[in-house]
Amino acid sequence: MSSRILAASGGVKQVICINWGTKYGAPFINRLYAMVRRNITPPFTFTCFTDSRENLNPDILCEDLPPLDVEAMPTNTLGIWSKSRLWGPKLGDLSGPVLFLDLDIVIVASLDVFFEKGEPDDVILARNQTTPLERMGQTSLFRFPVGGLVSLQEKFRADPQGVADKYRFEQRFVTRNVPGGVKFFARHLVLHFRNDCRWPFPLNYVLAPRLPKRARVVLFPRGLWPQHAIEGRYGVRGVPATPLEHIKGVTDRAKRGKTAPFKYLRHYIRPTPWVAEHWRE
Repeated sequence: MSSRILAASGGVKQVICINWGTKYGAPFINRLYAMVRRNITPPFTFTCFTDSRENLNPDILCEDLPPLDVEAMPTNTLGIWSKSRLWGPKLGDLSGPVLFLDLDIVIVASLDVFFEKGEPDDVILARNQTTPLERMGQTSLFRFPVGGLVSLQEKFRADPQGVADKYRFEQRFVTRNVPGGVKFFARHLVLHFRNDCRWPFPLNYVLAPRLPKRARVVLFPRGLWPQHAIEGRYGVRGVPATPLEHIKGVTDRAKRGKTAPFKYLRHYIRPTPWVAEHWRE
């Protein structure tokens, strides 16, 4: 364990998340806390910056959403720009390095390794798996020092829509604008469920998604949540079906919609027991 990193945070591993609105809420926050608790060596803290504390586990430290002096947030962008609230000079009473986690991730092994790499002032991101030819990080999991991203928040506040239009994703903005540059956690530690775990066609019809042995965290971005994987449906619009039922749907425009036939066939997953094993309170 890096003594310098822990010394900078008072000897405590500091984990944070953020929640606003009704998309996620208490069930996701409580599950995330439970996964962290099972997969970290104490001492640690888990702080949620949120606009609602209702039904949260009492062991979760809650803070109000940090202020963000922006008249209008960007529109028509894929980036999750409200995360910029965390880039200010203060995060409650926290100081030193913090590990940020998205609410819809699944933790499958120890998080200790994310407090071992680099120096206390480093900004270290998971690698973005969907853009292998671009040196871009993934802000679903990243470590940064409290107050270390103030310059990014100032750039964003000066022209929110312009920044979003130029970079599209907040993770691209972070990767390219951190003073002194960013570092990356090892690629095998943080995996993308669709890219790294589900099988390609036609194996997706006979094999449940796999969990590579060295993984620590699995990400579920773009509308495919852990619950969908547990049930065996591909995202919000997916419907659990037997392999044969789904294959027959390729000729049914009511089921397939506007999805191209081969893409439709790729968008099938069998129920995934290991997600249920880990994604729980």
